[in-house]
Amino acid sequence: MRRADGDRHYDAGMTQPPPYGPPAGSPIAPSYPAYPAPPAKPPVRVWDVVFTSVLLVLLGVLALIVSFFGFFLAMASDPCGVRDCSTELIGLGMLTAVGLPWVVLLAAVAVAIVMMLKRRIAFWIPIVAVPLVIGSWFAGAFIASAGVPTG
Repeated sequence: MRRADGDRHYDAGMTQPPPYGPPAGSPIAPSYPAYPAPPAKPPVRVWDVVFTSVLLVLLGVLALIVSFFGFFLAMASDPCGVRDCSTELIGLGMLTAVGLPWVVLLAAVAVAIVMMLKRRIAFWIPIVAVPLVIGSWFAGAFIASAGVPTG
C-alpha cells in the first residue's frame, strides 16, 4: 500500500513487513558493524575433574581424622579437680576441633563444584583446604587450653 507521497508503510493487512536495507544479493555492504560470535565454552578437563574428586575424598578422610582427634580435647579437663577450669571454653574448643573441619570440607566441596561447572581448574581448592582443616584442630586446642589455668 502506498501513501500519497509514494512511500511505502506497514499496513496491518500486509502479511510481511516491508523490506528494509539493501535487497538480497546487493553489492552494498551493511552499514552496521558485525558482532563477534559469542565465545565458546572451554572444554571439560577430565583430568581436573578426576584429580579434584580424588583430592576431595582425601580431604574428607583428613577431616574425619582431625575431627576424631578433636574429641581427645575433652581430656583438657582432667586437671580441673585441683584447679578452677572453664568447662565452657574447654567444650567450645572441643566443638571447634570436631566441627570446623567439616565446615571447611563442605566449603571446599561447594567451591570446587562451582569452579568445575564454570570449567575452570579446581584441583587447587582441596589443596588449599588441607592446612585449614589441620589448623582447625589447633584452633580448637588453643580455645580448650585457654579454659585450663596455668600454674
